[in-house]
Amino acid sequence: MSPSECRVVVSGLGIVSPVGVGTAANWDALTAGRSGIGPITCFDTSEHPVQIAGEVGDFDPADFFEKKEIKKVDRFAQMTVAAAQMAMDDSGFEVSDENADRVGVVIGVGLGGINTLEEVTATYHRTNSLKRVSPFFIPRLIGNMAPGLVAIRFGCRGPNYAPASACASGGHGIGEAYRLIAAGRQDMVIAGGAEAAVTPLGIGGFAVMRALSTRNDEPERASRPFEKHRDGFVMGEGAGVVILESLDSARARGAKIYAELVGYGANADAYHITSPAPEHRGAADCMRQAMQDAGMSPDEVDHINAHGTSTPYNDVNETIAIKHVFGGHAESLAVSSTKSMTGHLLGGAGGIEAVYIALTLANQVVPPTINYDEPDPECDLDYVPNQARAQRVRAALSNSFGFGGTNVCLAFRAFEGGV
Repeated sequence: MSPSECRVVVSGLGIVSPVGVGTAANWDALTAGRSGIGPITCFDTSEHPVQIAGEVGDFDPADFFEKKEIKKVDRFAQMTVAAAQMAMDDSGFEVSDENADRVGVVIGVGLGGINTLEEVTATYHRTNSLKRVSPFFIPRLIGNMAPGLVAIRFGCRGPNYAPASACASGGHGIGEAYRLIAAGRQDMVIAGGAEAAVTPLGIGGFAVMRALSTRNDEPERASRPFEKHRDGFVMGEGAGVVILESLDSARARGAKIYAELVGYGANADAYHITSPAPEHRGAADCMRQAMQDAGMSPDEVDHINAHGTSTPYNDVNETIAIKHVFGGHAESLAVSSTKSMTGHLLGGAGGIEAVYIALTLANQVVPPTINYDEPDPECDLDYVPNQARAQRVRAALSNSFGFGGTNVCLAFRAFEGGV
């Protein structure tokens, strides 16, 4: 970061995830090592090889929307608005006519309204009539309705868009928001990621790729990143939102500060549509970019919230990438995958994991990687197995990688005098 750029801090958090609604519920679950994975309840899985996911069972859209509005909004956008409302309430920031042009919204979304797409398609093919297609079909479907609805709710008139980069979408959303503030274009941006793809085709599509765990008889133990017997990722749903704000703005209003976002790396493997480049070269370069952007040396990093999907290929390659980047210091890193508890939220992963990084830095406690029973000889770092750990965390990285070979790394520092 150049001296002329604005410093960017995290001044509010909001989250809806398989382990709970709100930061308190999420942090309690994470530090207790409690899984949010269970049998799928939202559709009949009897004909599916995969019957487990991370559903958000205690989310009620009526807590955040008027009843007549709920049917107009797909689940991914409902959860986004809920997370944004919690984050804004937490931040205490008030959007006014005077500052609205300096407040943006950037929310990454991968698949968008797949619930709506499946429902409307089934109805249309059953009836062969457009009369049965809701006029809200397209507004419910499109991914950018997530930031759009948030902007409407709070009156934000700054930049408003939804990066779509598969499982890196949430990371891109936060990274691009960071750039808007660092460049002095915005004072505050509501940023994050969202996804709600626990649907027959959402689950089925990944199942036929053999990307998902089939450990249906013990769902809470199915997501096991870096562990020898992992057999695929577990789908999750939800939304994570952070309030990013210039340090000057946050200080001027006496805001509490969770952490400072100091660097952003984004690149591409340019290698394969679904497989990472050999030895995760793109991911390694992306981590280097984020630290270079932050003016941070590798030995300053104490923790990585890994992409850590629980797939055989990703976990080995991410481990190799971390070793390439950090050398001997890799052995001192606390590398945890919170996907062991939440499952993989696809476009929402980077959003909820940024919330977790902010809480880690504020509380100086690292969440565990649960279900770590037997080490994989090819994954030989410290994955904070099974129990949360109180330790000093000066700086932390959050990794997000997606189909198409897209990579994001966000670099955070602990903020002295924070929460």
